[in-house]
Amino acid sequence: QVQLVEFGGGLVQAGGSLRLSCAASDRTFGYSIMGWFRRSPGKEREFVAAITWSGDSTTYADSVKGRFTISRDSAKNTVYLELDSLKPEDTAIYYCAAARGSYYGSTRAREWIYDYWGQGTQVTVSS
Repeated sequence: QVQLVEFGGGLVQAGGSLRLSCAASDRTFGYSIMGWFRRSPGKEREFVAAITWSGDSTTYADSVKGRFTISRDSAKNTVYLELDSLKPEDTAIYYCAAARGSYYGSTRAREWIYDYWGQGTQVTVSS
């Protein structure tokens, strides 16, 4: 059973930064894409960013392009999401997810491709 555990959420002022981490328990299941999603109060969960485990391809939601950066450290089985220039509308629970299959382009933003999910970490941005 693969477990994903997120770290790094917290309270930050608008314009500030945070770095979220997602530690994966086991690489032997061969997940090929790691993604970050978020759920804001009263809204559906939405895609934020994704990266291939090889690190050669990233995908971002338009709302976070230029402000958020996804990366991974394969030696540590960890994926990161750097959140910069935070806005109050970025307030949400952020979830890490892992997909076993190979998917391309906008398909990586679809929740159905992800096989494993973390419990989430709260990010609150004050104005």
